[in-house]
Amino acid sequence: MKFQKSIKYREIPWQQVLAVLILLLAFVFFRSERKEMMQIIPNIKSAKPIWLLIGFGITLLYISLQAAMYITSFKAIGLSLKFWDAVNLFLKRNFISVFLPAGGISSLAYLPKQIKKQQLETNKVIQASSVYGFIGLLTVFIIGVPIIFYSIYTNKYFNDSWISLVILGIILILVYFIFNSFKTKNKFYQIIENKFPKITEEINPIFETSLDRKNINLTILISIIIEITGILHVYIAMLALGIQPTFDVAALAYTISVLLMIISPFLRGLGAVEFTMVYILTQFGYSHNQSLATTLLYRVFEFWLPLGFGCLSFMWRGRKLFARIFPAVLIFTLGIINIISVITPPLAERLHLEKLYLPTELMHLSKLMILFIGIALLITSSYLIKGLKSAWIFALIFSILSFFGNILKALDYEEAGFAFLSIVMLIYSRNQYPLKTNLKRLRQGFSIFLLAFFSIFIFNVLSFYFIDKRHFGVDFSWNQAFYYTFQNFLLFSENNLVPRTTFAQDFKDINIFFGFSSWILLILTFFRAKNYNTKDVQDYKKAEEIIEKYGNSALDYFKLMDDKTLYFSSTIDGFVSYKIDINFAIVLDNVVCDTKYKSDLISEFENYCKTRGLKTAYYRVSEDDLIDFKRLEKQHLLIGQEGIIEVDSFNLQGKEHKSMRNALNTLEKKAFKTDVILPPLTEEFLNEIEAVSNEWLKEFDKKEIVFAEGKFERKTLKNQTIITLKNEENKVVTFLNVIPDYTKDEMTYDLFRRTADSPNGSMDAVIIALINHAKNNQKKYINIGLTPLAGLDKPNNIAEQLMKFAYQRIGTFKQYQTMRDFKEKYASYWINKYIVYGNDVELIQLPQTLNKVMKPEDEN
Repeated sequence: MKFQKSIKYREIPWQQVLAVLILLLAFVFFRSERKEMMQIIPNIKSAKPIWLLIGFGITLLYISLQAAMYITSFKAIGLSLKFWDAVNLFLKRNFISVFLPAGGISSLAYLPKQIKKQQLETNKVIQASSVYGFIGLLTVFIIGVPIIFYSIYTNKYFNDSWISLVILGIILILVYFIFNSFKTKNKFYQIIENKFPKITEEINPIFETSLDRKNINLTILISIIIEITGILHVYIAMLALGIQPTFDVAALAYTISVLLMIISPFLRGLGAVEFTMVYILTQFGYSHNQSLATTLLYRVFEFWLPLGFGCLSFMWRGRKLFARIFPAVLIFTLGIINIISVITPPLAERLHLEKLYLPTELMHLSKLMILFIGIALLITSSYLIKGLKSAWIFALIFSILSFFGNILKALDYEEAGFAFLSIVMLIYSRNQYPLKTNLKRLRQGFSIFLLAFFSIFIFNVLSFYFIDKRHFGVDFSWNQAFYYTFQNFLLFSENNLVPRTTFAQDFKDINIFFGFSSWILLILTFFRAKNYNTKDVQDYKKAEEIIEKYGNSALDYFKLMDDKTLYFSSTIDGFVSYKIDINFAIVLDNVVCDTKYKSDLISEFENYCKTRGLKTAYYRVSEDDLIDFKRLEKQHLLIGQEGIIEVDSFNLQGKEHKSMRNALNTLEKKAFKTDVILPPLTEEFLNEIEAVSNEWLKEFDKKEIVFAEGKFERKTLKNQTIITLKNEENKVVTFLNVIPDYTKDEMTYDLFRRTADSPNGSMDAVIIALINHAKNNQKKYINIGLTPLAGLDKPNNIAEQLMKFAYQRIGTFKQYQTMRDFKEKYASYWINKYIVYGNDVELIQLPQTLNKVMKPEDEN
């Protein structure tokens, strides 16, 4: 297998030194100006709203122009880019440029995921980004030349400002010279090619393109307009603060600040820009506070607002995770607020005002209702995060009741406002809760509630009727007994029953407790959408027939194991093999049916699971099968690679196999030999390999894993081919079992176990025997199984980056590297394997779920 070369660039110490100096300058600036900054806050607050709004509008125009510049830069290379993709590209590159060394240039290497999905040619994307970057620098130079010369001519304080412009000019000339050299293949190029032939070969394609002159000119024009918007931002900042503006001052301040951002190696000149702009403005006669206020407001328009939008663009990708989790957090917090608001005294003036308009009985009702709702909200929040539709309905109802209850209780508009925010977020995130309650379990739960309700209700009625008059001072009639039972049990209000004895107080508290408990039980009843122990109609013979007809995976064998539940389509000749844990249906690999109907069967199964409150995930899906999930807009994550041996081309020749040859020769000298044992196996032989298996489990601290693998089962192994390595005493020290593989011309195995004293090279000997066995059976390939976390050389997202880090750095995962190294000796190529899932919330829950489904049932 070929691996990507990693090129390490030598660190340049002056960049780090300069970055530290810039950071220190930022610290010194903000530290020294903290008092003045506090003083100018009132000035900014008193800024004219109309000019602030215009400034914000120009910021939006600035972002749109940057997007347009990206579009024309891409068009100049022959690529098309949508407007919103261009906006996203600018915002994200602008955001990360703040935190990268030489961010204005280095950030151009970043490409958002949605643009990667378009599978644009990498070299052309680099070319388009280079055009964008070069023209951006060029137009700063074009704008800067007349402005800097004007400043030199009119103001003695800036007679050194031309230095930055000269540096920029040298950079532009140098970049153009390098581009022209690679384009024309002149002498300079030939010198570079002779000294660095590999690097030259790799970057040559970047320069082999023709640029569209019309779009280049259009890009330059847009970039010049962008520079003008920057000058306008300084000018508008002055107008907003009521400072007399001049265009030449605004132009000079902007130009020098941009030059500083370009040459700044870190944080886009944060601190240095502010320091310089304040200095320039004070030299033109503005006060220190006016200069500082103008600078900070300009930076809000030009720097902080685009930075904030960039942050939001990164956060937008996680909006589904936010939309699922944030409402649950709000509901939990609202529950806490409701409980606290009941146990704390209300504000006297609000209570007095409310008593003028509302009856006391209604206030008591709302107080007790808020307490109950607070407890109910705490319970609801835990089910809300799981995606239950019923939890969403209850959360919405309780939030609405909380809103009105807090108003009625004591005009608590703060709590009511929080309840209103919860209502808005729940309505916004309504599509995040697709799981329906299991109707069968709902009926069972509701029956339990009714039984509890009537039992407690009858107990309360009888207790009130027969209770002695001295406890409450009332001789209850049947009507009164029913009335006060409803009062206490249904939590309507604080009634006029005054306990006169300790027993009476305890009796009243018990009634309220029973009421609370019963209502909480009812709420939990509606959330019972898990524990699906009943399986669908199982017809393993039918499933086996379907696999014989359509099977094309090494995992198809495990789809028929008795730990799986099978779903058969009502319209398609196919089935799905899955296992349930809590509210997840984990499907092994892909569905089994005719290739052209796979997407339809997946959609049918998805609807089936949704109506039963189950979320779905598909484990170990091949890269070629990801297209079957495209219409569902599911996400996928690389979890490892399967190694494939090309039987005919494999041999032990060459230096890379020298150590293996030596190990095999040593085994042969010690009288070790491999053997292929065909079924049916004898009981004596099963006892022997079972002893090897038990020793492997114990000595190597292993546990049986199921779902996508098999465990040692005598009944199953008795009818399978076993390949062994025996020692000079004819005892088995290593074995594997050959299992059915439904991929055409392919063979695979399941268990691969050895004793603690098996010699070095024992597993290699068995693999070689397997290869020979495959040849004898006219098989062309051998699937040697999954290596978890392998193949993450180029992570596509944060989850894959974390997995790569764990694979390379964390000791617990080193075993996977060892496994990869072993299989690397044999594998001709690797197949990427993925887990397909719904959203980021489900991804967080999946590791625990997978861990459970992979355990044998007797361990769960």
